[in-house]
Amino acid sequence: QVQLVDSGGGLVQAGGSLRLSCAASGNIFRVNPMGWYRQAPGKQRESVATIFDAGRTNYADSLKGRFTISRDNAKNTVYLQMNSLKPEDTAVYYCNAGIWTSQSEFRNYWGQGTQVTVSS
Repeated sequence: QVQLVDSGGGLVQAGGSLRLSCAASGNIFRVNPMGWYRQAPGKQRESVATIFDAGRTNYADSLKGRFTISRDNAKNTVYLQMNSLKPEDTAVYYCNAGIWTSQSEFRNYWGQGTQVTVSS
């Protein structure tokens, strides 16, 4: 049994910061990659940032410089530091992870989502 639990969302004023966390637990052999997506009302889910176990990162072009993704491999946890938040960052943020439960068994998992609301 594998679980992804994301947390850290909330209400913040424009210009403020939030830090999201997502921990993978259960029967885990390896976790790679880990990342964050978001979905605003009426819009499609979009990729925010991805991090690989060697530390390589990818970001949505529009978010570079404001958002930083990091991970703690020992804890199977990924973080998203969000600074200079804007009202258009308002969305449900979902953690995503590729998880091996053995050398040959792989599945993509999603967290339950955490709401981020940025007021103007």
